Amino acid sequence: MKKLFALLILALAYAHVGHAQSVSKDAILGEWLAESKDGKVLIYKQGEKYFGKVSSGKDGSKKDTHNPDAKLREQNIVGSVILKGFDFTGKSWENGTIYDPNNGKTYSCTMKIKSANELEIRGFIGISLLGRTTVWTKVK
Repeated sequence: MKKLFALLILALAYAHVGHAQSVSKDAILGEWLAESKDGKVLIYKQGEKYFGKVSSGKDGSKKDTHNPDAKLREQNIVGSVILKGFDFTGKSWENGTIYDPNNGKTYSCTMKIKSANELEIRGFIGISLLGRTTVWTKVK
């Protein structure tokens, strides 16, 4: 009986911790500074999907020279949509993609709020284990 009571208390404690870590689906909205500090991305919502476009960069006139679409190589990186099609799943934003203008590649991506001012972004190929994580900081 004591073990059952202890397990019940432990289960309730974990449930409370999980609830305390819940996140608002629109908490991701706003401007974020890349970990490399070379650019900012404005995350916005269209319908129920989330997107992000480069809002500023160290070199505002830099072109998207690595874009696989030759017609887009003359466009500025600032203004380009690099985050596309994310769904909020209750704890994170998933099923979207991130475009890396430094190499012209697009990766599967998930995002989650790490703290009030930090956004963890994981780009990957195939499965999440084969990827890289970066942390962006909320612009005030």
